[in-house]
This record gives sequence, structure tokens and C-alpha cells, in this order.
Amino acid sequence: MSQNVAVIICAAGASNRFGGKRKKPFVDVAGRAAFLRSVELFSSRDDVKQILLAISPEDEELVKIKWGPNLTFFNTKICFGGEERFDTVSKALELVKDDIDLVVVHDSSRCCIKNDWIDEVIAVATKTGAAILACPVIPTIKEVKDNAITKTVDRTGLYEAQTPQVFETSLLRKAYENLKNLDKSKISDDAQLVEALGEKVTIVETDTSNIKITHQSDVAIAEAILKSRPKPQPKGPTGPYSEAQW
Repeated sequence: MSQNVAVIICAAGASNRFGGKRKKPFVDVAGRAAFLRSVELFSSRDDVKQILLAISPEDEELVKIKWGPNLTFFNTKICFGGEERFDTVSKALELVKDDIDLVVVHDSSRCCIKNDWIDEVIAVATKTGAAILACPVIPTIKEVKDNAITKTVDRTGLYEAQTPQVFETSLLRKAYENLKNLDKSKISDDAQLVEALGEKVTIVETDTSNIKITHQSDVAIAEAILKSRPKPQPKGPTGPYSEAQW
């Protein structure tokens, strides 16, 4: 059964760890702004009826001047986020239309997402009500206190949560209504809010190439990942200035 999908792309963070002159959602990654790569992928889907780009108010002028035509072309609405991730999603959730069945929450700086992963996580969420992308933890993990290792953590069953994270609209709204009962300092993703309701969240396994740009050095890694993949052939124009992109 076809679902009506809304996408919230989170780009309101301060990017404190990233540094540089431009925040990480807006940095160029192999010829495109990081956030715009995700906008393009989601806008090409027939089931996506609404895209909300949540930014900080201080970035409104930059985004409208530099990418306004692209956002108009991709039917993407700008909204304002908050200081914390959950503030941003909560504000965007208020703008989600009444006829939306599923809400997709995605990190704007996770620009190496693939269509196949989007297909699968939406399909699983359609069946289960809640699904996220996640990657098995591969590195050896150490628990440390006062710069000394206290133990090596067993990696069995450990996964790194990624995005997109997809939820039934009513379930995500209920999870955010329950936020007032939780310790906000310990909330790091939307799946955690749904888990707090006692609801099951299913994972769709990915790999480490679904990287989230956090530091300057991650940009080169993301570019290498994108360049290693077969170049998709666009079905039609990829933006208002598509001829100039090739």
C-alpha cells in the first residue's frame, strides 16, 4: 500500500565540532551542498509529499540566496529548528500535513545515503511502524575512565544508529508528546523517543559508507564514497540550473 511520506531534514545544528567558515550541512561535497544531495534524492520519490528543511534562523539569508531556486524546484519548505535536535524535529513536526502517514527524519550532513536504503527503510516502517538505518559496530570499543581502559566492550549485537529514521506520524507525535517525561540531556535520536514508549523499532542494516559529516576530514571521505559509486542517470532535470551542472 502506498504511503504519503513527509521528510524532515535537520540542518539547524551549530556544527561546533566541524569548524571552518561554513556549517557542515552547507559545505560543498563533490560539487553539491551536503544537505542538497538528500533533498534531491527524496524529492525524486513519488511517495514523498512534503519536504521540510529545518535550519537555524541565522542561516536563512544564506540558504535563500544560494539555494532558494533549488529548494523551490524540489518543492522544499524552509522552517526553523531549535538549539537541540529534538527541538528541531518537534518544530518541524508541527508543520507536517494531516494526510501524511509516515515521517522520515534525516541528518542533513549524511549525504551518502542511497536510494536502495531509503526504499527499504520506508518499506519496513510501513509494515512495522518504526524503522531506522543502522550499521554493525566494527571497531574495538574501549570503556575508559581517567584516560585508562577499564574494559573492552563486547560488540555482539551493537549497532550504530543512522538516518533516515522513519515512523508512523501518529507514533512520532506521541513520542514527542512524551518528551516532557524524559531526561532531555540523554536523548540523541528519534528512535530513542519511540523506544521510551515501549514501542519496537526495527533496523535496516547498512554499512559505514552512510557517513555523517562531523569533522572537516569527513568531507574528503564522503567525496571518495560518492565518487566510488556508479553515477546515477537522472530521469529528468536535477535542478533549475541543471544544464550548468554537467
